[in-house]
Amino acid sequence: MMFGFGKKTSKYENIDAGEFQELMKDKDVVVLDVRTPAEKAEGTIPGYKMINLMSPDFANQVSQLDKSKKYLVYCRSGNRSRQACQIMAGMGFENLYNLVGGIGAWNSMKRYA
Repeated sequence: MMFGFGKKTSKYENIDAGEFQELMKDKDVVVLDVRTPAEKAEGTIPGYKMINLMSPDFANQVSQLDKSKKYLVYCRSGNRSRQACQIMAGMGFENLYNLVGGIGAWNSMKRYA
């Protein structure tokens, strides 16, 4: 059972792959991949910007992003992207969306669409 699914938590919202795809239509959206570069082999979401959560300069890279934009954040399973959303919320970002299930959920949605 997923707790907090689809609910606004702090300054980010957990969303499913369908909602993620709908939000991608917004012109002020940034798709943020927080996986390691090696994980790109599992697939990517079109238009993504990669900032590795495990990188020592993650916070520095994020601090250079435009806080007025909407960020759709994903990783492999949804755990690191949730952590990234928490960090970003703490830095003053307010329009954050975490892809529950990560790239696996995205790939499944695309496979059965």
